[in-house]
Amino acid sequence: MAEIARSGSCLCGGVQFRVTGEPMRVGLCHCKDCRKTSGSAFHAYAVWPLQAFETSGLTSTYGTRSFCPTCGSRVPFVGEDEVEVTIGSLDVAPTEGLVPGYELWTGRREPWLQALPAARQFEHDRIGVDSVADGETDREPQQRSA
Repeated sequence: MAEIARSGSCLCGGVQFRVTGEPMRVGLCHCKDCRKTSGSAFHAYAVWPLQAFETSGLTSTYGTRSFCPTCGSRVPFVGEDEVEVTIGSLDVAPTEGLVPGYELWTGRREPWLQALPAARQFEHDRIGVDSVADGETDREPQQRSA
């Protein structure tokens, strides 16, 4: 069976990327930073190990956010050992198999949005997660703002 490969890009196509395999985790975040940078009520993303990621094109960063300097679209943020991909930047929609397993900053969730029934709910950041139960690493995620 072939390994799943997903591709994506910015709006203008100047930044292209590809991730292979399954993500380590998929989540939604309702924090102020994610709301501001996405321009939406929440941010949907998936995290892959760095070795599963390939990219081309020039990017700029602001804090822990990466974007295309031409069109301004959010593009994957590359950390030390993992890559955060905004689900909306993937080429194929709807995205098969990328179901959020948790929600962050739920106290900032809009009242007209319902909690995802099968997702773990975190009032703030995802800290102290049991890696065996969730198939996730115990590493603390990048701090997000209230």
